[in-house]
Amino acid sequence: MPYSTQALSSGLPVLTAPTEGTASVTVMVFAGAGSRYEQEHERGISHFLEHMFFKGGDRYKNTKEVSMAIDGVGGEFNAFTGKEYAGYYVKVAAENIDLGCDVIGDMLCNASFPQEEIEKERGVIIEEDRMYQDTPMYRAGWDFEELIFGDVPLGWDTIGTHKVINSVQQADFQKHKDRLYTPDNLVITFAGKVDDSQSLDLGEKYFSTLSGKKDGDFAPIDGYGKEKVFLRSKKTEQSHLVIGVPGISSQDPRHFTHKLLGIILGGNMSSRMFLNIREAKGMCYYIDTDADYYLDAGALSTRAGIDQSRLDEAIKLIINEYDKVVEKGVEQEEVDRAKSYMKGSMILSLEDSEELAHFYGKQKLLYPTIRDIEDYIKDIESVSKEGIDQLAKDLLAHENLRLSVIGNTDDKAGLEALLT
Repeated sequence: MPYSTQALSSGLPVLTAPTEGTASVTVMVFAGAGSRYEQEHERGISHFLEHMFFKGGDRYKNTKEVSMAIDGVGGEFNAFTGKEYAGYYVKVAAENIDLGCDVIGDMLCNASFPQEEIEKERGVIIEEDRMYQDTPMYRAGWDFEELIFGDVPLGWDTIGTHKVINSVQQADFQKHKDRLYTPDNLVITFAGKVDDSQSLDLGEKYFSTLSGKKDGDFAPIDGYGKEKVFLRSKKTEQSHLVIGVPGISSQDPRHFTHKLLGIILGGNMSSRMFLNIREAKGMCYYIDTDADYYLDAGALSTRAGIDQSRLDEAIKLIINEYDKVVEKGVEQEEVDRAKSYMKGSMILSLEDSEELAHFYGKQKLLYPTIRDIEDYIKDIESVSKEGIDQLAKDLLAHENLRLSVIGNTDDKAGLEALLT
């Protein structure tokens, strides 16, 4: 799947990833405006701003008009806020791409952030936060990131604090937009049934009024958190845990080694965690290992939902799986299977124009170079068993372990003792 990059007269990059055999187009706008860019007094403004863009602009005056325009052609639209970037997209039949660009362009170029809509949306976001607080498997993951990255923007959750959510004003949103939603900090990506000239024309027509220069950047992380355990005592039916270690960044040459190690440990139903703990012991419904990465940091962690009475046993079993990889390495057959899984999953996902837009647009925004699909596959294939074994030794030492738990226990000291 080839891609091309161009630029609008403003300098705003336009990336096009055309595909054959599809009737849809996704236009996705990426902004280097994730929650890492926030300071304490503005925690949550990036995510709140994402909500506010859907409140209308010049041509589509409110959320109803925005949603009716896209719903009226059977399209999809949504947005997301991560720690290093935010994204906004519309996916429509190719014949409706002008409409899709008109809607998302109006949102981003002409948003006015009405104060009455801000007041209503405060309650929506507070309820969103409460939903996550009441979903321990999510909350435990947020706690783990704060534990491992520390009390810094990379460790904070994207929802933010109730204090900021309840106090932020129209001028704050406009300032944040003006500071970060600029041509040199945005990427427009078109994927699906579209060509280069069409993308450039649509970009000029609907996004050319975006202007300004990026003002500010996030502070690089200067170390990992020192605490070993984050315990949130709560009356739940299960204990939810995340146990892992600091990992490597997206820019580290061992990036794909990191990802493959995560797959072998717990990335699918033939992984060690799934077979040796879920299937062999019958002690959890979900268990998986993820390799998370940012521009200057990363983590490798396993999460699970466990019967309260078997929490300590589960922690010991997960650590034991880490220890076995450190002491004995991985099998070549596991490496080959993980590579095939990673390649196959990527190829299947990129049949969707939305996933294809995300694949290329994120790279264009964040990374110094773009890997196309062939490059990606070559990098996967280049990983050796010896490289995975060495990385496991480098990362999975007991002194590096961190643990977050949500459950009906208050024995933090006992949990800390399990990590030694």
